Amino acid sequence: MYRYTDFDTAFLASRNAQFRAQVDRRLKGHLTEDEFKPLRLMNGVYLQLHAYMLRVAIPYGTLNSAQMRQLAYLAERWDKGYGHFTTRQNIQYNWPKLRDIPDMLDALGEVGLHAIQTSGNTIRNTTADPFAGAAADEIADPRPIAELIRQWSTDHPEFQFLGRKFKIAITGSPNDRAVTKAHDVGLRLVEKGGEIGLQVLIGGGLGRTPMIGKVLRDFLPREDLLPYLEAVLATYNQLGRRDNKFKARIKITVHENGIDTIRAQVEQRFAQIRPDFTGEDQALLREIETHFAPPAFRGGNAQAYEAAYAADPLFRSWADTNLASHRRADHAIVSISLKAHGATPGDASAEQMRVMADLAERFGYDELRISHEQNVILPHVHKSDLPALHATLRAHGLATANIGLISDIIACPGMDYCALATARSIPIAQEIATRFDELKLEHEIGEMKIKISGCINACGHHHVGHIGILGLDRAGVENYQITLGGDGGPDATLGTRTGPGFSADQIVPAIERLMLAYLDLRAGPEESFLDTYRRLGADPFKSALYDSARTEAA
Repeated sequence: MYRYTDFDTAFLASRNAQFRAQVDRRLKGHLTEDEFKPLRLMNGVYLQLHAYMLRVAIPYGTLNSAQMRQLAYLAERWDKGYGHFTTRQNIQYNWPKLRDIPDMLDALGEVGLHAIQTSGNTIRNTTADPFAGAAADEIADPRPIAELIRQWSTDHPEFQFLGRKFKIAITGSPNDRAVTKAHDVGLRLVEKGGEIGLQVLIGGGLGRTPMIGKVLRDFLPREDLLPYLEAVLATYNQLGRRDNKFKARIKITVHENGIDTIRAQVEQRFAQIRPDFTGEDQALLREIETHFAPPAFRGGNAQAYEAAYAADPLFRSWADTNLASHRRADHAIVSISLKAHGATPGDASAEQMRVMADLAERFGYDELRISHEQNVILPHVHKSDLPALHATLRAHGLATANIGLISDIIACPGMDYCALATARSIPIAQEIATRFDELKLEHEIGEMKIKISGCINACGHHHVGHIGILGLDRAGVENYQITLGGDGGPDATLGTRTGPGFSADQIVPAIERLMLAYLDLRAGPEESFLDTYRRLGADPFKSALYDSARTEAA
């Protein structure tokens, strides 16, 4: 993974010292909150419902054990002993005191972490496939390109004050695990004629006006990436609306002008600026790539894994759900669930963070990843080490065998923390997970992606959930709308709203009716909920939701 240079370290120290002075001015009353707001947002500091919140960037979701331990230290030293991993592959601290945040930033800088551009109308943390560099289906590791984008976009003078925030995601796999079609710009590594380049998608995004990204370029040579991104951002900066913040995202710019008009302007701008890029960026990329060389994988047989799999049903259940295929047959990719039944999705205690850091150091070549699904990944683990790793996870409440199942729910912080939220998300996620654990149905149901947002800003990605839940305020009462059929994969699809919403005490029974209907309607255990929905359409599921509810009420 990338290691900070002396320049990076000095830049961070200078930036943190600048923000420390700004915080001091705010605390002394020399800055009003309105004057302070743009300054704190440039440094990842929000004012939430109850307290300030610090959002720390985890670039393209990659950490080493020292960084994870430092995140644990921040949680214990300046927060309430835990952190919250987000759908942007970041971590949030929900309870810091403003006077302590400069110290937190300095502590982050000691291990090469920061909070720059995790908020504000600028280019946010570039996200990537959490299995990057390990997945068996990967064309190439996208993280060197993500790091190049990070360095290019940090404090870029033209793009610090965009009309709205701007999000980029990149994947190196055809099985898109980075939801690239739901981003302002999505990048997919593709191969054409023996050359690896990028497919460029533009204009995706969720929120109050969800849209699926459109293809801007089918194949872009890697050496053209930065000038092409500059052309995209410059076109958006010029055409994007600033009269209405709800219409200021690039998805609206693409929708109002049309993809062909946008493409023509981007290509024109690209042709103008391409000669200015004379190869320094490619030299930098080659240097960055040296930081992402594969670890020195050890050999050996997998007999310990095979024996545990045959003898231990708990280990077997965990292996079946939480392991993914590695590009080496003797290794596996391990997903550590932060979704224990009844827990807050994405939360990890300081103790759990240290356990995961220890496991990465002992078994995982000192690498961890954060997924947009709010779980932690050990991308490289030899199969012979899996029984010992699983035993340690079990001892610390981290061995929940539910990756990709109904209790592996994405949920935003909702009204428990967020000043923008109109309903709670966390309790609903907890109740759904607990209920299906009681019913012992989640393994029978199989693959299921439930995503919950506490307001129309859609931080819980509900639009692309197989089942999406949107919490809204209806005359002072929490009301939960359901969408069905969404998908965040390579053929991303927005879910369709089913009808009237449900109250907080009705939403879990409604989800239960949906799942029981699915089990009756599917062609067999091999047919997923999403495939069943696509085959039959919405009507039988709407009937389960509303006709059954009326029958029960009667």
